[in-house]
Amino acid sequence: MTRGLALVAALAASALGSAPAELAAQDSTALAAPASAQAPPRPRTPWATGEFLEYNLKFGVIKAGSGRMQVLGRDTVRGRDTWHLKFDFSGGVWMARVEDVFESWLDAETHNSLRFEQHLSELGKKRDRVYKIFPDRGVFQLNDEAEKPSVFNPLDDTSFFYFIRTIPLEVGKSYEFHRYFDPKANPVSIRVLRKEQIEVPAGKFDAIVIQPMIKTNGIFAEGGHAELWLSDDDRRILLQMKSKLPFGSLNLYLRKVTLPPLVPDSSGALSR
Repeated sequence: MTRGLALVAALAASALGSAPAELAAQDSTALAAPASAQAPPRPRTPWATGEFLEYNLKFGVIKAGSGRMQVLGRDTVRGRDTWHLKFDFSGGVWMARVEDVFESWLDAETHNSLRFEQHLSELGKKRDRVYKIFPDRGVFQLNDEAEKPSVFNPLDDTSFFYFIRTIPLEVGKSYEFHRYFDPKANPVSIRVLRKEQIEVPAGKFDAIVIQPMIKTNGIFAEGGHAELWLSDDDRRILLQMKSKLPFGSLNLYLRKVTLPPLVPDSSGALSR
């Protein structure tokens, strides 16, 4: 039981993006999309360089750590202009400590993932995973392993949270996506539950509440219950998360926020 509670800290990372570690270790047998698949229309970009979101993490009433989501700026991957996104988490329960960092490079034009890194230090064990993702060929590569089938228009764990911010979310509707870069985790489903006003350490916000479901054993597993509160505005930032687990509840609350101004580009899409 003690070990199970200690693992809650590691589960917090999967809440914002590390759940598919076990998927990556399996052989992917799903077929890639046909070569004729087209990139989606250029999406709006409701974030900007310098965006910074900081969270309190609680296991029940116990403070278990903190997390940060950041837009670090623009970078280049294989000649493509990208957004460099970062989520890091630090904390633990009792003597178990977790220090995890997740970084994503998202194509600025197509919002496809091109690179995803996990640098994990959990319960005394350190692991580093670097995923190179090739949307044009429908494959991905973990570290120096052989390439595996992926999907076209792929998204990784971190970038999926940013992608959700770009889509319309209508109460009572459900959305299904086959864009997770490892096909075994697809589809990812989003149910839009309701709107309400909430108060978190960062202040009071109008929010839209969604329930994500993904084919993993983590917090967002099918059959489980986790809800996310996003700001009900053009930004759609993550305000709060609550999840029910067999051994308790794991909750995330926004405590600090920096939101640089958004500037529309020539196409009308919001960008840095």
